[in-house]
Amino acid sequence: MHVLTFHGISVVLFLLVPLALAASVPERRQSRTCRTLPGDAAWPTRQDWNRLNKTIGGRLMLGTPLAAPCHRPTLDLGRDTCVQVRERWISTESYYTDPVNVMSPYWLNDSCSPFVGASSASCDLGNMAVYAINVDSASTVAAGIKFAQENNIRLSIKNTGHDYIGRSNGRGSLGLWTHNLKNMTFFRYKSSHYTGQALKAGAGVQFMEAYKAASDKGLRVLGGYCPTVGMVGGYIQGGGHGPLASKYGMAADNTLEFEVVTVDGRHVVASRTQNSDLYWALSGGGAGTYAIVLSVTVKAHRDGRTAGATLAFANTNPDRYWRAVGAFQKRLLELNAIPGLTTSWGLDNRSFSLDMATLTEGRRSDLETALAPFLRDLRNLKVPLLRYNSTEHTGFYQHYQHYTFPPEIYATNSSLGGRLIQPSTVQNKLPELIKAFRRIATDSEFPANRISAISINVTHARVGNRRDSNAVLPAWRDALYTLNLGIGFNPDVPPRELQEIQARLNEWQALFNPLTPGGGGYMNEATFDNPTWKEDYFGSNYRKLLSIKEKYDPKFTLWQHTSVGADAYWELASDGRLCRVEE
Repeated sequence: MHVLTFHGISVVLFLLVPLALAASVPERRQSRTCRTLPGDAAWPTRQDWNRLNKTIGGRLMLGTPLAAPCHRPTLDLGRDTCVQVRERWISTESYYTDPVNVMSPYWLNDSCSPFVGASSASCDLGNMAVYAINVDSASTVAAGIKFAQENNIRLSIKNTGHDYIGRSNGRGSLGLWTHNLKNMTFFRYKSSHYTGQALKAGAGVQFMEAYKAASDKGLRVLGGYCPTVGMVGGYIQGGGHGPLASKYGMAADNTLEFEVVTVDGRHVVASRTQNSDLYWALSGGGAGTYAIVLSVTVKAHRDGRTAGATLAFANTNPDRYWRAVGAFQKRLLELNAIPGLTTSWGLDNRSFSLDMATLTEGRRSDLETALAPFLRDLRNLKVPLLRYNSTEHTGFYQHYQHYTFPPEIYATNSSLGGRLIQPSTVQNKLPELIKAFRRIATDSEFPANRISAISINVTHARVGNRRDSNAVLPAWRDALYTLNLGIGFNPDVPPRELQEIQARLNEWQALFNPLTPGGGGYMNEATFDNPTWKEDYFGSNYRKLLSIKEKYDPKFTLWQHTSVGADAYWELASDGRLCRVEE
């Protein structure tokens, strides 16, 4: 018997917590062409799970819905009260410190809500893993893979769970939870392709940890905006944009090697000289698809001066407001030509804000000079500023803290879609682009919507690599910015409304398709039910990626929504299980 402790929960496996709490599904006869679910005759026995737990040193964790205290108040789990769960329901920390619960309300699917009484609703895991392995080594991953394969169970992989398209979860799955792989080592890397400072980061390292550790060494590394997102999972394997991208390229452009476990249990390194095809796929071709990543080694760059700025203006006159938004679009063509300048901005029908401009290696005066033409546009349009300020910090991490901290301000109650916008769209179709913006911003059915974007320049000429260097979506190289379409909602939103939100995001996303022919979208900030996901998220790389998938995972042990090969081998049945695609 093994006692597991997590977040104040002491759980004696299989004795204190009934399986019904872990996954409530109707019993049915198991099909040989489908993955097994709890309740099936072929589901592993208590003894089977105990043997696995012993094999991995007691690191098996029972999946428990975060809102369980609201439904099982008589069950002494020694964890948060229902009131505390409600207070922290949209906090990212509640999810990234949990082995199975995910941040996306759509994928939580209201299967266990803290906002309804125990007598009025059921509480089960729904789409989440039944058990998870708290990964600490290649051997625990290999044991998990072997157990899942021998027992015909779906595998899922979760780091922090910042995911909008259902890649961190899976009904009836055994989860591989990599969040606690926190090791970081800085060293001088030497190869025929790169010689210089590097960081080897475990799969659980988050941006706020990597940025600080690099800063303490006088360095900076590529990462994103939200401090709590994992650096090594979906972010870097999906391409990865961020405030330093216009200086150093996408996160995937900075990878040197991956330490992985393949689905046949081998512990290998993938680099440009070892398993080079796998390295290519992992550098931008999607996460959780080809192998399980334990760590990544990336370039680390010398730290230095970083300038920043923010500004905002309100919609007090719709005609002037939207003309000002159009003026900013045109100025982006000039701003993106400035080496090292990245902007994060957003708008709705109330106001526009430049939330964070980052000029790497720039002075405050340099950034003020760059923004001056747009400020002049606003004066000419008689659009007053709500705020404008600029900064200069001695290092990137200090700049990042100033504009993005504290991590607690980030919430989970939103859904996203998106599209990459090309310079030619602004140059040739600006009226149509502003019309699409205006239609979304004024959609009265979803007043808590927001358009946001990250403008970066990651052309091959800027980055210094070639199209065949990695599997980053080729459309990134021609993009002016990545556009996000977001809809916020109350924490207690019902599933029906979540479905309506998802449908509306796809409608909005489709508005930009005719404006961006040959474009695409950022797979990490996208919709799972996009009918053109192969073209939009992988582009011309898809066929090569599929061949690599078939080489390293021929039986498609790893499966996710909109991942390479997602429609080739498995499909979701009505009860949530994976079943073989009928040929």
